[in-house]
Amino acid sequence: MRIAGLANVVPSDAVRRCYRCLDTNAPDDYRQLAALLVDDWRRREIATVGIGGGQGAGKSTLGRLIAAAGTVFGARIEVLSIDDFYLTREERQRLAQTVHPLLATRGPPGTHAVERLREAMAALRQPGVVEVPRFDKGTDTRSGFARLDGGVDVVVLEGWCVGAQAAEHPVDEPINALERESDGERRWRSHIENALAGSYAELNGDLEMMVFLKVPSLDAVRRWRVQQEGERPQELRLSAADVHRFVEHYERITRRMLAILPSSADIVVDLDDDHRVSGLRFQGAARR
Repeated sequence: MRIAGLANVVPSDAVRRCYRCLDTNAPDDYRQLAALLVDDWRRREIATVGIGGGQGAGKSTLGRLIAAAGTVFGARIEVLSIDDFYLTREERQRLAQTVHPLLATRGPPGTHAVERLREAMAALRQPGVVEVPRFDKGTDTRSGFARLDGGVDVVVLEGWCVGAQAAEHPVDEPINALERESDGERRWRSHIENALAGSYAELNGDLEMMVFLKVPSLDAVRRWRVQQEGERPQELRLSAADVHRFVEHYERITRRMLAILPSSADIVVDLDDDHRVSGLRFQGAARR
């Protein structure tokens, strides 16, 4: 068991056993990563973890393996996706009418039910049944609810903008065609920044540990997003041009995360152009 490029990581016997129990159809390096992360969290007694990273970085795959690794280690781990907490299509349409038309598109900060997410995370740490929403990206709205058993040992939140921070300087200059053509008055950008400085900052403060999946570039995000579309039903797929336009909604915050989180996250996972783990840094203590 050895992730390519991680000669300095020597897994314990417990990690090796966990790795061997995980889904052999999953990428081998992500199986190893899941076992290593859960072992680290149990040693440090971490209760809340955030996993952030660009689209297509493998957050959902890693989350599924982490939940399974928790079972191997005898820990109950519940993995939530921030995507399930998108505002409904109707709620985003109201924002589009009252704030800015671009807010009809899900994804950027300001299009999630953050308070509901924070409440669900806190409730999962206590005994009882917790109701969490489920979001259907095909219909672009909420599809129902799941009832989860609380009293878990670790709550993991994964999502592309988990860990994102508000800008330190004004966001006056557009950085792509979407911002130039559709946000000349900066109302969309301002709404995103206000959200990041408010409820999303509070959400980040709920996390004891931050894991960042560092994509090699925004071009890789676009390529991986196109690959993801190929896995969806033909009638629901976006074209390459549509994907490029869609990713422009995420570009500013993705670039900011790539500039900040490699030095501020507690654990940084470097990904190469082929979607493989090429580096792993444990560089922070739990934020209790």
